[in-house]
Amino acid sequence: MKLRLQAHYLLSMVALGATWSAAALAQNAPAPTTGARAPAAAAVAPGMPAVVDPANLYSEAVSGRMSPAVAGALARVYVPNVKSNDVYVIDPATFKVVDRFKVGVNPQHVVPAWDLRTLWVANNAEGRTDGALTPIDPSTGKPGTAKSVEDPYNMYFTPDGGSAIVVAEALKRLDFRHPQTMVLQSSLATPQCAGINHADFAIDGSYAIFTCEFQGGLVKIDPVNRKVLGYLKLSKGGMPQDIRVSPDGKLFYVADMLANGVFVVNGDTFTEIGFIATGVGTHGLYPSRDGKKLYITNRGSNKMHGPPHGKGSISVLDFASRKVEATWPIPGGGSPDMGNVSADGKLLWVSGRYDNVVYAIDTATGAVKTIRVGTEPHGLTVWPQPGRYSLGHTGNMR
Repeated sequence: MKLRLQAHYLLSMVALGATWSAAALAQNAPAPTTGARAPAAAAVAPGMPAVVDPANLYSEAVSGRMSPAVAGALARVYVPNVKSNDVYVIDPATFKVVDRFKVGVNPQHVVPAWDLRTLWVANNAEGRTDGALTPIDPSTGKPGTAKSVEDPYNMYFTPDGGSAIVVAEALKRLDFRHPQTMVLQSSLATPQCAGINHADFAIDGSYAIFTCEFQGGLVKIDPVNRKVLGYLKLSKGGMPQDIRVSPDGKLFYVADMLANGVFVVNGDTFTEIGFIATGVGTHGLYPSRDGKKLYITNRGSNKMHGPPHGKGSISVLDFASRKVEATWPIPGGGSPDMGNVSADGKLLWVSGRYDNVVYAIDTATGAVKTIRVGTEPHGLTVWPQPGRYSLGHTGNMR
């Protein structure tokens, strides 16, 4: 194992040097000489791609840094509608619905694969046994044959890309599966994490933190050795939703729908260190393309099944100061839920969960365009997105 880690570290350093040289050439500047000091590479879990900039783990997901793997992908927004059991497809250039197709029961999220070549619709079939993952080919925008998978509420990927992590929410369990065939590899029980659903990963891939929606806390896991490292009960609130790591990897921001704000957690020590009030029904978290801001969706209701035209809004948090610098209300009320930022960073696309719409929000002004979709839109994804690989959800890109 020691030799393997040493070899992996050397490969990481080579990758870092290549990236630095490419960036220097792009700026018409010379690459660092032997005496120059390049940014230090962060040691990473075995098989995980190198961390290029330890000060900003989102550095490779900035606008323009598109992987060759997405070269043939159609520019589309894929919207899973939980109650109408279908996916609406929006052309972001025209803001028009250009396609729709049926999938499995209760589609919750559209998840980009680690290798960026497939989008997976997670149909968890709540209260039933016919859960499935429906693949979408990004080059055609069309679905393929669904794979039967037990209770796939959400899905992530190990940082090395070797396993998909299916979040079996109702079963309090994480299922590690082959990332293409979805054949089960192993399962990890999380008995003290009722409502396990959203996650993000440490900068070095050594751990992940998942939210426990119905237990008011978090669970920390080791994705390499596949074991639970501990549980954390949050101090107030009680319905944590999305979670995102800070650009430097030191802190995790946890949206809580009952607390109406974001908890700040030190991931390494697994301790709560602060709370930031945002708006009613805090739910989704999306970093800006430059890694400086965090867009926070406030769903407008503290209830799981809220009314339309609620007090929905978007809060804009500055990562450096940890302060909310702007709040954009949804005109006429709304229910902004899940989504992601456009490839160029100019629009935040999110579902309007209880208004059966999608919002395209200008990240410079907060102006909102609204597109009608199916019933109860949830975890939409924008595709393609910049980045070398996806850790899952609606595009946790690195």
